[in-house]
Amino acid sequence: MKYCAFLRGVNVKGTNMKMADVCRVFEKAGMENVGSVLASGNIIFSSDKKVQDLKKILETAMSDHFSYEAFLFIRSLEEIENFWTSIPFEKNEDFHVYAFVGSDEIEHVLLKEFDNASKTAHEKGKIMNGIFYWKVPKGNTLDSSFGKILGRKSLKDQFTSRNIHTFEKVLKKMNS
Repeated sequence: MKYCAFLRGVNVKGTNMKMADVCRVFEKAGMENVGSVLASGNIIFSSDKKVQDLKKILETAMSDHFSYEAFLFIRSLEEIENFWTSIPFEKNEDFHVYAFVGSDEIEHVLLKEFDNASKTAHEKGKIMNGIFYWKVPKGNTLDSSFGKILGRKSLKDQFTSRNIHTFEKVLKKMNS
């Protein structure tokens, strides 16, 4: 089955790694047809193993090889198609739209945090088909109250986010 692993915290805050090295770690861990999309830790691969087992195997392999506490979230091609087709916001060049990949029920935690945060004009958060989406004006991602919540250490093993354009690129590569 085809999967994409979304790694958290790659190439930010001193955790730097080349995607070619990450792909080699995945291959050594037994994954097949391994490739990367962008430098933000999106690794496409094939495996017959269960997702729960893959998560443990790959987090351990990444942690051991790169000497850091690795967190990753694995989604199938079908699940990634759902990320793309469920976007609740219309395209607008003045905004970024992010989708969140994470542990079960994280979308409800994120929506609660979003509802409690102060917002910039036109900033929105919404759950669609079990996925939390965040729309924020360009230039405000890191300055928004919700953006600051996302960096909490208490949430680091719970989710990661990607711009919807990343999902489009991942989906294209998985379908090629």
